Amino acid sequence: MSKDASILRWSLIAGAIYFGCIALAHTIGLKIPGLFIYFNVPSHPYQDHIIAFLAFGWSSFFYVASVDPVNHSLPVKAIILSSAVAICGLSGINTFSDFASLSPSINVKHFWVQTTLLLGYLIWLIVFYKRSRPCKSA
Repeated sequence: MSKDASILRWSLIAGAIYFGCIALAHTIGLKIPGLFIYFNVPSHPYQDHIIAFLAFGWSSFFYVASVDPVNHSLPVKAIILSSAVAICGLSGINTFSDFASLSPSINVKHFWVQTTLLLGYLIWLIVFYKRSRPCKSA
């Protein structure tokens, strides 16, 4: 396995661990910034449990993609596409939600920092996905 493919593989494993931690945090209700993007926005336990189930699914997808990200790249492509859609969704929420109506102390900048970090991770995955692909000669 090339160095770039190895970096991609470990980056996907890191994503699996990250989403596993999100699932755990939402299951037990620990509102930790980074694991709860909207950590200071009120939520109901049923919402947190739904997010936990979905985050566990993402964790599983990241792990499956990490097994052989070069020769079986369809899961990596799906993760890249799903992540791009999720980041667009988070950006829309950050831009158009009236968080002040929930609490004047909510600072949207915290949400943008987390969304930007996720975007950086997505770009990282794209770069190492592209670099790990075998060159096709003409």
